[in-house]
Amino acid sequence: MRILITGGTGLIGRRLISRLLKIDAQITVITRSLGRAAQLLGPQVTLLPELSMLVDLDDFDAVINLAGEPIADKRWTPQQKEHLCQSRWHITEQLVALFSASKCPPGIFISGSAVGYYGDQGAEIITEETVPHNEFTHRLCQQWEHIAMGAQTAMTRVCLLRTGVVLAAGGGALRKMLPPFRIGLGGPLGNGHQYLAWIHIDDMVNGIIWLLDNPLHGAFNLVSPHPVPHAQFAQALGKALNRPARLPVPAFIVKILMGESSVLVLGGQRALPARLEASGFQFRWQGIESALENILS
Repeated sequence: MRILITGGTGLIGRRLISRLLKIDAQITVITRSLGRAAQLLGPQVTLLPELSMLVDLDDFDAVINLAGEPIADKRWTPQQKEHLCQSRWHITEQLVALFSASKCPPGIFISGSAVGYYGDQGAEIITEETVPHNEFTHRLCQQWEHIAMGAQTAMTRVCLLRTGVVLAAGGGALRKMLPPFRIGLGGPLGNGHQYLAWIHIDDMVNGIIWLLDNPLHGAFNLVSPHPVPHAQFAQALGKALNRPARLPVPAFIVKILMGESSVLVLGGQRALPARLEASGFQFRWQGIESALENILS
């Protein structure tokens, strides 16, 4: 397959590209950092500095859109919220315009989203049919998905990745969590009852390839079938590191440090991959303990 990818130098993109190259896919990545991308992705990947270099997508069989500013790296000032939105919406609009300009468009458009689409749902079980709460993460993801669906036609199917917290060595959420846990100062955030919708990086990549290979469309929760409360996650992480994990971080401290974005860790989604499993996809890593042991070994 000839595949165009945005966000290819990110945590998911790097692992996905590595897998796709092993099955002889031809990969083109849009990136502003050509030197860094060349080092990370290798000489087999074609690099383009911007989407404006393309007039259509006729040369591609698939497009995978993973671009977006990390949502938890900075406090949510009004300016940062706008940046989070536009970093996702604008490039998706550009891609949809290129689909429209194509005489023979790619057969599939896989575009990012997140379980934040549902908002903070407490302990309620969430599937793709759950009615979302109207809060910032929902509005961000709803518009992102709405724009992406503009590419769907009789020739192109669109799949939306409502992704949970991706667990992987050397990056993502674990990179921020590990330092205090390694020295025995880790523990749950807040009361620890909020659910974490997580997914092992291997299952994330396998899920995307599954959507490439099967005639599916619409929104899919890319999460493990077994979300866990933060307290259970903290205990599993401590066990994997052979360290205690008994020092909770009070919610008021998290709110002081993170502001409004603290909802990302003090709230949660007990999301299940209902549509992915119904399609026949099988997860390799279902339990949080075995997933963390594998990643940290």
